[in-house]
Amino acid sequence: MATSTGTPQSDAVAPEADGTGVRRRDFINIAAVSAAGVGGLVTLIPLVSQMAPSKDVLAESTTELDISAIEPGQAIKAVFRKQPVFVRNLTQKEMDEADAVPLSRLRDPETLEERTKEGHRNILVTMGVCTHLGCVPLGAGEGENRGEFGGYFCPCHGSSYDTAARIRKGPAPSNLVVPDYEFTSDTTILIG
Repeated sequence: MATSTGTPQSDAVAPEADGTGVRRRDFINIAAVSAAGVGGLVTLIPLVSQMAPSKDVLAESTTELDISAIEPGQAIKAVFRKQPVFVRNLTQKEMDEADAVPLSRLRDPETLEERTKEGHRNILVTMGVCTHLGCVPLGAGEGENRGEFGGYFCPCHGSSYDTAARIRKGPAPSNLVVPDYEFTSDTTILIG
């Protein structure tokens, strides 16, 4: 068909002489694919973000403790990720007893230095869960049985731990676990 001016009508823009022109159909395809991509991203963002941990779960992922009130020889119990944690301020005698044990006599050999932080050798932080079957050992509370090695005693099956919370007797296969923690100040620790 021709118009009154004699030029043909077409849906496409006239291509350049070298064939590099953009047709209307190409532009519509690019716009449609771009809109679908943006729409897909907008749909995925809430789906992915709903898989992130909730605020209450994030709050339980760390525990901050003020240890300024723990006197030498005393321990406190706290909760970290719904499990008990023992924090003990070791006396010089307890540290000396831990150092006096040859590593060759330990089932799970670790020194006190490996179980504590540098500069805070007297503060021992361990999970309060026996490594045998998951019972909670005694010894962190005032007047509780600390076993024959002066650390912790698991009443379920008789595992005894020394002052560095290392297994010395009984069925437990390893020492009480030392969680990841750091000192945020001289009197505050952050577990987790």
